[in-house]
Amino acid sequence: MRRLSTRLSTWLACALVTAELVLAVCLVAGVRIPPAVLAGAEAAVSLLLLAHGVACLRLRRRGLSRREAVRALVPEPALRLVRHELRLLAGLGRWVARRPHGVDAPGTEAFAHARDQAALMYGFAFVCCVETVGMSYLLADWPVAHAVVLVLDVYTVLFVLGLHAASVTRPHVLTADALRVRRAAHVDVRIPLDRIAAVRHESLFTHEEKAGELNLAVGSQTSLTLELTEPVDAPRLLGAPRPVRTVRLHADDSKALHRALSTALNRAPNRPAAQAVTRERTAPSPVPDPPASA
Repeated sequence: MRRLSTRLSTWLACALVTAELVLAVCLVAGVRIPPAVLAGAEAAVSLLLLAHGVACLRLRRRGLSRREAVRALVPEPALRLVRHELRLLAGLGRWVARRPHGVDAPGTEAFAHARDQAALMYGFAFVCCVETVGMSYLLADWPVAHAVVLVLDVYTVLFVLGLHAASVTRPHVLTADALRVRRAAHVDVRIPLDRIAAVRHESLFTHEEKAGELNLAVGSQTSLTLELTEPVDAPRLLGAPRPVRTVRLHADDSKALHRALSTALNRAPNRPAAQAVTRERTAPSPVPDPPASA
């Protein structure tokens, strides 16, 4: 019963927040809203915040930590979206400070993978900046619409730069017992070395969506393919589980990652020797006989 009431209050909170955002957009757009509606919405939001505060205190008294209490009150998809946006902003800061994420532990090797997408992302950001200037000129006579579109355009530019910054500051990481593959701020999968059955170096430019496969293409390209003995979970953006047994990824220096991973596989304890899978070369075509002289 308590879980049901918690879920109901959580989804009611999401509905009220959505309604509050709709009201805010209507006010900015100049739509006239009756004062009674505004007062009722503010009162509902205030009561809901108070109820959630009381529920959070009760959960803390039961021994739950702050993070566990928040998880119990806020839906997982909403939390994951908030974390994603925070990682993008943190990526911008790390990019400026040149501080990669997750590479400080001793014995780790980092392999960058954002080089081949840099031109595309910078071009996309430049187009967004041009669009921002153009919309500002077109909406100069409508200050409310100009302000709303300007905020959206600036956020779009930051979002694009944040995606690239997250890719730069979150490289693939190889440790003594696992390979951590990442892309931007939404993919971060830890693959134990004892689950890697084979690794091969191959360049692919087309990838079909198939069950049990994870394709981390950069610039539409992957350069390494991992075959696993057991599936690992690569959750989607909103938290849906996705077990995969084949992982394709890219690195700026894919040959160096292949060598390092092969060496780590051979040294990994409690694991048979790595079965490297390579492409078979076809036999050379026979040399034709010279034409007979007339």
